[in-house]
Amino acid sequence: MMTSVPQRIVCLSAEVADWLWRLGAWHRVVGVTAWFEMPPEAASKPRISGFSSVGMDQLLALDPDLVIGFSDVQADIAAELIRQGCTVLTTNQRTLKEIEEALILIARSVGCESAAEPLLEEFRGKLFPVELQGQRLRVYFEEWNDPLVAGIAWVGELIERAGGEDIFADLRSCGKALDRVVKPEDVLAARPQIILGSWCGKPFLPDEVAARPEWRNLPAIQHDEIYEIRGADILQPGFRLVFGYKKIIDILSNSAQHLQMPDLQSRAH
Repeated sequence: MMTSVPQRIVCLSAEVADWLWRLGAWHRVVGVTAWFEMPPEAASKPRISGFSSVGMDQLLALDPDLVIGFSDVQADIAAELIRQGCTVLTTNQRTLKEIEEALILIARSVGCESAAEPLLEEFRGKLFPVELQGQRLRVYFEEWNDPLVAGIAWVGELIERAGGEDIFADLRSCGKALDRVVKPEDVLAARPQIILGSWCGKPFLPDEVAARPEWRNLPAIQHDEIYEIRGADILQPGFRLVFGYKKIIDILSNSAQHLQMPDLQSRAH
């Protein structure tokens, strides 16, 4: 059982590494996932894992006193690490509320509660819902292209906070990607006005989306409203969601002007 503040921490998930860097605990991190984009000013750390795979011998050689990971995808990795005698913390957040709770838990687990307080206040403030002045734009978020996978819960929540309508909000409770698979005709029937995309682990290709023959009459494609949001800013459930949210707000605001959406308050009078 861990009885003191951990001094040798391995981060198996990018949002965990980012959070520890922001908390000022980077000097105690001894290994990270290859998916973490290290800030230029951060000291380099050994990259010992992907997301669903890990160099177990390399990790164990780092002699960590805490390994932190994320999601059921890493369940087998966590189990093996426990069998190897490691102390493991794995979170499985899906909603914005759960993400904030995970950030609090991780900060507490590394003894950085005080450093976390102003960051959490900033996180809450920057994710505050916008004041909606007009009609909600229908938004389709694509997390994968073959098969088509709609956005995870926190993505839909951010879309709605930014003033959009998540066209697949009914799938929000589905934590596993395969449970959020949609058919091309489902997207066609929902007629999204904006398409946002971040294909997990590879570049999103708006031109490829626009070239889907069955979608050529979609409003989003007819008006060239297809946008990429970087995976680091939208698919990693941690502090960097503030950047993805800002991107969504900017896109919806600019698109509303481009599409000349009517102001519902004005219409009501």
